[in-house]
Amino acid sequence: MTRRREPDAEPPRYRKGNLPTKVCATCARPFAWRRKWARDWDAVRHCSERCRRARGRDAPSG
Repeated sequence: MTRRREPDAEPPRYRKGNLPTKVCATCARPFAWRRKWARDWDAVRHCSERCRRARGRDAPSG
């Protein structure tokens, strides 16, 4: 059974088609907002742990 939303209810802040994106500082690929980054989205600079670890070295291959 699905729950109906009330007409006056505020829509969710982010929907899959409306997620903010950034470009990774290491690999220069775009990446989208994730729920685990909700509190510190402004501080997120890398798309993955691998890119964060490789930030001082050459760009990761693959």
